Amino acid sequence: MSVKKDIVTRIYISFGLMVLLGLGIMVQAVRIQTVQGAYYRDMADSLTTAYRNIEAVRGNIYAADGSLLATSVPIYDVRMDTKVDGLTNDIFENKVDSLAQGLSRIFGDYSAREYARKIREARRAGKRNFLVRRNIDYQQLQAVKQLPIFNMGRYTGGLVVEQKTKREMPFRHLARRTIGYAISGVAPVGLEGAFDDQLAGVGGKRLMQKIAGGVWLPINDRDEIEPRDGNDIVTTIDINIQDVTEAALLRALERNQADHGCAIVMEVATGQIKAIANLGRDADGSVYYEKYNYAIGESAEPGSTFKLASMMVALERGDVKLTDSVDLEKGTFRFYDRIMRDSEKHDYNNMSVADLFAISSNVGISKIINNLYGGSPQVFVEGLHKLGLGELTGIEITGEGKSVIKNPKEKGWSGVTLPWMSVGYEVRLSPLQTLAFYNAVANGGTMMRPYLVREIREFGDVRKRFEPQVMKSSIASKSTIEQAQALLALVVEKGTGKNIQGKQYTAAGKTGTALIADNSLGYKGKIKYRASFAGYFPADAPRYSVIVVVANPTQGSYYGGTVAGPVFKEIADKVYASHINPYLEEGKGKRAPKTHIVLKNGRWNESELVLRKLKIDYSGGAEGEWMHNVSSDSLQLTDLPLASTLVPQVYGMGLKDAMYLLENAGLRVVPVGRGRVTRQSLKAGSRHQKNQQIVIELS
Repeated sequence: MSVKKDIVTRIYISFGLMVLLGLGIMVQAVRIQTVQGAYYRDMADSLTTAYRNIEAVRGNIYAADGSLLATSVPIYDVRMDTKVDGLTNDIFENKVDSLAQGLSRIFGDYSAREYARKIREARRAGKRNFLVRRNIDYQQLQAVKQLPIFNMGRYTGGLVVEQKTKREMPFRHLARRTIGYAISGVAPVGLEGAFDDQLAGVGGKRLMQKIAGGVWLPINDRDEIEPRDGNDIVTTIDINIQDVTEAALLRALERNQADHGCAIVMEVATGQIKAIANLGRDADGSVYYEKYNYAIGESAEPGSTFKLASMMVALERGDVKLTDSVDLEKGTFRFYDRIMRDSEKHDYNNMSVADLFAISSNVGISKIINNLYGGSPQVFVEGLHKLGLGELTGIEITGEGKSVIKNPKEKGWSGVTLPWMSVGYEVRLSPLQTLAFYNAVANGGTMMRPYLVREIREFGDVRKRFEPQVMKSSIASKSTIEQAQALLALVVEKGTGKNIQGKQYTAAGKTGTALIADNSLGYKGKIKYRASFAGYFPADAPRYSVIVVVANPTQGSYYGGTVAGPVFKEIADKVYASHINPYLEEGKGKRAPKTHIVLKNGRWNESELVLRKLKIDYSGGAEGEWMHNVSSDSLQLTDLPLASTLVPQVYGMGLKDAMYLLENAGLRVVPVGRGRVTRQSLKAGSRHQKNQQIVIELS
């Protein structure tokens, strides 16, 4: 019995000891958490070190002339380790007021007294990462380093500097959307996004210590693994043309109170984009800014600028001649259950194909295409694809709008699709895609791929150079291209674009006025328009092609010729004056005075009689029947050589003389315009076939 009692007693004693031990452990745990917790956490933090990634300096983006479009500027966060071992109380109290005065002088945000109070409070609290100031520049940092206490360095004065970078655009809004941005977690935009792998560089490593509050501070003054800076990219953008383009577009948007607009300037021979402007209203409608890249991303019905493609399909197949006559039905014609109307009322009936194109007759174009291809619309659609339409340009930056050319085999094709398609409806193109097509016409039929980046450079050396790329070597035959060029020249000479013709150079292009469909109500909702102009200059030797689109002008006119056309003219005038004008004096920037008498080439006896009667001096003479003036500064007359088997030279002649010579040579003449001959489609002196077509442009 006594043995059992002894066992029970021992069990109770053991249980009691276990309870007491458990209570002791709990008390100690609470004590550590509440009383000594901060001490041990600081100790744990002080023992935590790791290599942290250091961001590389992002590469620069340059304009074609070397101007900076985007660059990374270093900025710094300044902190103070108030518990650093070398900062004794004597040193701190003797110099803290001077430090505070200096900070107040440099930053001007707090008084010296306020700075001194904040720093003293931080030291009393034992802060290891007291934030002095965020995002200061390099000059401010150098001034901070000279201040009392901070001039003692990292381990005595407690100065901690963290470097970051900030992306700056020196020209601010210019081409802002095209330059773009690359932000983690956000879809890349523009060149920053497209070339992020080149611009970003390779990050480095730095040994850092985690202190109280989870803040990481560098242990050493230098990085353990230095980051490699990103490569630079050199764009095709001409900063002066860009400035002119944006300014002209902005004025048009403000003048017409439009919703948004865009403009692109492209170099004809290469496809280099020299300027690209995109402006849209802000939320309250008071300011225009680079809101979205409409030029590349907005795919929409192009309207009348598409008529050139329709005509080229028919010309390429030989189904129509520019001299053919078409009944315009006084501007109104019914296709099935819908009525096609010209943009303005008129009483025209029969008109040549060239002239109806010049006045942009919807009825004329749609009747031509519907009569030719109404029974075989697939032929028309295939013709459009042969012109290079319906394809993406492959521009470097993301977000290019989809090009849509309807197919008769697909759902949605109806009896009215073809006539409406012929004048730019029920198809979708971006402004850039339309310009690439017009640029091909200006370039003699060769379609160039538009591009924005010319070079990638590493530490100043060219790492990769981007050359012009041909998308399509020939979109149409030489004859079709020449007739298309003649049509575009006629639009500016006497058609819907006649208000943009300059005095110093010739231009060619096509106006466009498209009705914008409402997403829910179609064309029955509130009427909106898209005014556009696509063309090139100089017309006789194209250097630049341009497209201008102004969406939903609400004040004044809404026609392409009066809304978008003036933007084209302003751009062309200024670019011609600064980049093309052959009469600019070397190094002076002034136009050289130049006056001369214009004399049409023609019959010698008639010209000699006129000059003698008007008492106009001339030199030289002609022994044959025909003569031409060989000098642009004075009258120097000589024989015009002719050969029955070669194409005659008819530049400078009136229509009557030119027709006489060309028809006698066995050529079939298609005249466009009036005045004297400024261009002939067949090269003078070349051999030709009997009854071969030649287009002559007169102005």
